Formats: sequence, structure tokens, C-alpha cells
Amino acid sequence: MTRGLFITFEGGEASGKSVQAQALIAWLRARDRTALLVHEPGSTPLGERVRDIVLHAKDVPLTPQAQALLFSTARAQLVHDVIAPALAAGTAVVADRFYHSTLVYQGYVQDADPRGLRAITDFAVGETRPDRTFVLDVPVATALERRAHETGRPWDRFEAGKVDFHEKVREGYLALAREDPGHLIVVNGDRDQLAIEADIRRSMEELLGVPSRP
Repeated sequence: MTRGLFITFEGGEASGKSVQAQALIAWLRARDRTALLVHEPGSTPLGERVRDIVLHAKDVPLTPQAQALLFSTARAQLVHDVIAPALAAGTAVVADRFYHSTLVYQGYVQDADPRGLRAITDFAVGETRPDRTFVLDVPVATALERRAHETGRPWDRFEAGKVDFHEKVREGYLALAREDPGHLIVVNGDRDQLAIEADIRRSMEELLGVPSRP
């Protein structure tokens, strides 16, 4: 059986990646492809526990190294339990964040050793790598304004970071994309959602080798 396609979405807080991940799932299913959406950290019982600790237990101090190990633990379980079996069954998997988040948030922004982070990543995910990663790029001021208008949920550990923290997150993603432009595709997220979707669909059609469809 042909391996399923693995697509990931990355970006800073309130960049719109979650919306676009859901839109891509709908697009794939409309083309008769079985597709599964996962998010990090989460999508497994262990992942949800890690999510509570790392994102929401802001009273619990965590070093960048501890954050990376916790995220990678959840990631390893997600790959083993969900992503790898789905891909082996021919299902397309779309992930809202994957290991590039660790390389940026814990490495580029918080100065954890990049070689150590890549070693942890290799151990956690093995050969399960994205076929394509879309990086939603949005000016920090715009992203923070979007987040400020969201009501009903508290700001998590990373959302509550200062402006310079978020600027470094943005810089980190753009730096990774420059290192690997064949796999990391930067998408201007400061536009109408339909325009963003159109760019992502064109990239997907190129990846799949299929003609454009409305």
C-alpha cells in the first residue's frame, strides 16, 4: 500500500495555522482522500497531559531542555500510536505543529543546544518526517492583536511571552525555511483566509502532481 501523505503546519501564535490545517483536511477529503488531523501537543492521552503541564501550568517552571523533552515524549507517542499507523494505511495526516516547533521555540528562541534538539527529535520520530511543512508567517503585532480578540480561554505559557519572544519565534521559522526551502513553504498569513487557502492548495497540487481544481 502506498504511504499516506504527511503535511504539517507551523507558525507563531495566532498565525492561522490551525484554521488552514482544518481547511486542508476538508480539501483532501473532497478529493476522496482519507485524511486525519492531529495537533501537538495532544491527540493522545499522554499528549493531552503534556499539553496541560507545558502550556497551562504556568506556575511550574520549565527549562527549555525540560520543555523539549516533554514535547518530544508526547511526539514520540503520537507518532507511534497515531501518525505512523495512519500513514502506513495510506491515510493522509495533517499535523498542527510537529518537531519544527521544538527547534524554534526551545532552540532558536530559548537557546537550547540545536544539536541536542535534533538528536532528541531523531530519537522521537525516527523516519516519520513531513512531506511538506507550511509556515504561516504573520507580523507579530497582527498576531497578538488577533489573540487579544479571542475570548474564553486564558493565554498559555508561550502566548503570554513578551513581544521580543514572539519576534524571535517568527525569525526562527523564517530561518528554518531558508535552510530547507524544498520542504518548508512560507505562506503569507496576513491576508484573507481564502487567498491563503489558494496558495496552500496550489502547493499541494504541485506536490501531488495533479491539475488544479476549484
